Amino acid sequence: MPDTLSLLKTRLAEVADLNYAAAVLEWDQETYMPPGAAESRAQQVATLRRLGHERFTADEVGGWLDRLNPSPEEEQALVRVTQRDYARATLLPSAWVSAMAEAKGRALEAWKTAREANDFAHFAPHLQRIVDLNREKAERLRPLLADERGNTYAPTEADALYDALLDEYEPGAHTTEVAAVFADLQRHLVPLVEAIAAQPQLDDRLVHRAYDEDAQWAFGMQVAEALGYDLRHGRQDRSAHPFTTSFGIRDVRITTRLDPQFFNPAFFGTIHEVGHALYEQGIDPALDRTPLADGTSLGMHESQSRLWENLVGRSRAFWMHWFPQAQRHFPGALAGAKAEAFYRAVNRVEPSLIRVEADELTYHLHVLLRFEIERALIAETLAVADVPEAWNAKMEAYLGCTPASDADGCLQDIHWALGALGYFPTYTLGTLMSTQLFEAAERDLGDLNEAFAEGTYRPLLDWLRTHVHRWGRMRSANEILRDVMGGGLDAAPWLAYAKAKFGALYGLGLEAEGSKPQAHSF
Repeated sequence: MPDTLSLLKTRLAEVADLNYAAAVLEWDQETYMPPGAAESRAQQVATLRRLGHERFTADEVGGWLDRLNPSPEEEQALVRVTQRDYARATLLPSAWVSAMAEAKGRALEAWKTAREANDFAHFAPHLQRIVDLNREKAERLRPLLADERGNTYAPTEADALYDALLDEYEPGAHTTEVAAVFADLQRHLVPLVEAIAAQPQLDDRLVHRAYDEDAQWAFGMQVAEALGYDLRHGRQDRSAHPFTTSFGIRDVRITTRLDPQFFNPAFFGTIHEVGHALYEQGIDPALDRTPLADGTSLGMHESQSRLWENLVGRSRAFWMHWFPQAQRHFPGALAGAKAEAFYRAVNRVEPSLIRVEADELTYHLHVLLRFEIERALIAETLAVADVPEAWNAKMEAYLGCTPASDADGCLQDIHWALGALGYFPTYTLGTLMSTQLFEAAERDLGDLNEAFAEGTYRPLLDWLRTHVHRWGRMRSANEILRDVMGGGLDAAPWLAYAKAKFGALYGLGLEAEGSKPQAHSF
């Protein structure tokens, strides 16, 4: 007769398979599915998600978890993480799970149509449904969160709801603490961006030329493989918004989008998603088909994408190696150009409309805008119908530019159509983590730019596999940071990096002076 742990692992594998099957259908919806199939696909995914939820939240699973007290580290982590997931899942009825899956399926197709037609009104009722379902979810989860965080946890009514959503993506994070991180960053970023704006602007005409789409694809995939993306267990396709999805450690897929007149979106979109994929492919195979086979938090996940996209892909050393090969792929666009000019072009700092195309500095103002709008939607201080106006006002206030269309404004991101409220802050949290991890890697490995200049990335990837990837959800983001840095989340390394890099690019002569950002731990 199977022991209790074997029974639990068998059930968890079944649940994982159902969720992976749903993920395959969702991947197909964003890549190859004909738009007329949206209604059927929403129902199919809803059925699979409901079945997975019901198999996971069955009473016997709770009984197995209550009886287990394993000693090996991996089994302790499995029980701990599964208990946490189970406690949350049992608070959400199957009807809610099915309704959310169906709402997401319909919202995705509505978002695609609305974005193409610049018609927010078409998407608005679907966004309202997503917001309502997220509020219901938060209401159901908040008592559990309050129990976990103890008597000192006393958020406002609105923040208690947003905390419950944020916790799904960044366990342990507080809305007020995230808001403090943003306020601290904004205090340091605004003067830096203003100082850059007063300097002669970097010339980025090199990246705004005719770039053949097939050549963009080939070059991006060449670099992806060089970074370590395993195409035996992955592939890249096109989608309206770049994303990474996993059907298990052995099948991790990415997408990108192409602009024939702009180099950055496809190339850096691919590198960003490769960062996510490297994380998923690097999880210990022994954790496959369990709740541990995932990133420990979305902040840690974004740390990987932002690290490879920016600290590697936008470094001078990277382009010392890759620029001659880029010239071979794009002989017309890059004829006679120099690597240094291209490096400067891809690092131009300038407020812009589109988050995924934003520079390293103003990017975080895009994230702040979305965080504030999400909080207001959940608090019901902002109506869905008023999102475009609120978006445009914040764009003008934070970035000094106003979208001419909702397609370039509040319809540009896919996340809300996917039901993901509480996700956006993790992009900035992950950026801060990325610099902490990179700093720790260089402490152990020496100057990585020497390796990048030779097109060598394996030492960095192996370091990340050892200290981050292999653990999956066995260790929390804070535990990983403490292991490699001796402390929790800290904005100081990223701000020092930003001042050094962009101070040199724009001739600012900046010193690491004045007040320092606070360290934060979730």
